[in-house]
Amino acid sequence: MRRHNFKKLQIWIEAMDLIDENYLLTSELPDYEKFGLRTQMNRSSVSIASNISEGSSKRTNKHFVKYLDDSLGSACEWETQLNVCFRQNFISEDKFQDLEKKVQKLQSKISNFIDSLDMNE
Repeated sequence: MRRHNFKKLQIWIEAMDLIDENYLLTSELPDYEKFGLRTQMNRSSVSIASNISEGSSKRTNKHFVKYLDDSLGSACEWETQLNVCFRQNFISEDKFQDLEKKVQKLQSKISNFIDSLDMNE
């Protein structure tokens, strides 16, 4: 297996974009969420891209897929936290729908990439 250059992977690029949007969102959360939701969302958003990059260094597709699965899990975790933000009225419905669409699109791309690697194994 040839190793992937994570910086050229569309899923990593979109995950990095989501990190940027996440930090904008969490900077506007109430101060009492500084060590709660804000920290958790920052960690899970960074984890999406981090697992993609770490997995790309592995020697086999099977090992890479494990990290992509973790990345997908972090994307789902972040989506749940986004839902909490909306339910707690921390963000507008328009912002929620925009970010939910982006994370779901990213989840789909990660899943499709996993499937493509599984077929090549």
